[in-house]
Amino acid sequence: MRYIKMTFRALVLLLVWSLLHYVLPQHDIGRVTGTEIIRTDFSGWNKIFYAQADSGNSAQPTRDLRLINVEKRNTFLLGFIPRDSYGVMVYRNEDTGWIWPPYFKFDSSDLQAIASANVSTAAAPQWVVVTHYGWRNRFFSIYPNAVSIKPIASPDVTIIPWFNIGFFVFLAIAYGFVRAAWFQFRERTVDPLVDSASHKWDEVEAGAAKRTSGISRWFASWRRK
Repeated sequence: MRYIKMTFRALVLLLVWSLLHYVLPQHDIGRVTGTEIIRTDFSGWNKIFYAQADSGNSAQPTRDLRLINVEKRNTFLLGFIPRDSYGVMVYRNEDTGWIWPPYFKFDSSDLQAIASANVSTAAAPQWVVVTHYGWRNRFFSIYPNAVSIKPIASPDVTIIPWFNIGFFVFLAIAYGFVRAAWFQFRERTVDPLVDSASHKWDEVEAGAAKRTSGISRWFASWRRK
């Protein structure tokens, strides 16, 4: 039973970590190498990883998808430690509107224009910070969704994820508050109910034992006769 509980808790933690890793903003440093628009047919495997049609347009099973091609600087430890090598990354550029995750992004066209304005070459690079959420999976054709693009002076700029830090601090405070509230509720309400139920159960058992003892004595008196 102990191993089942540990496995269940590990699975829950893995699911929570995966969800947070997908929806929380991440920052990549690189240079935009090009933009394009492709016609995309969504399948049941990858549809859930896409947002929706642009705000004001109706959702269709097939639609145009804006892509931003970037030569991204590689990193260690989920982006905290930069490396001296570069790789390619493709971002989609979709409105999130009012749906999940709550980025309230309505400016995909403007962001595509910003990306086009920052296209550069290796000889004269224009470095940018691409803020995005989501994952890249080549097998299922899944792309992270770019939220913003900001020019920077060099690829050595240190990006501090203030939002993520604040979110985890808030999460820790909320967890401590809920935990304390639960302990108080348990001490004032649950424990007294459990004690009362246990006491009544003891009384029932004592009464049953007394009646059983009386019946046994009655049968014993008949056996003596």
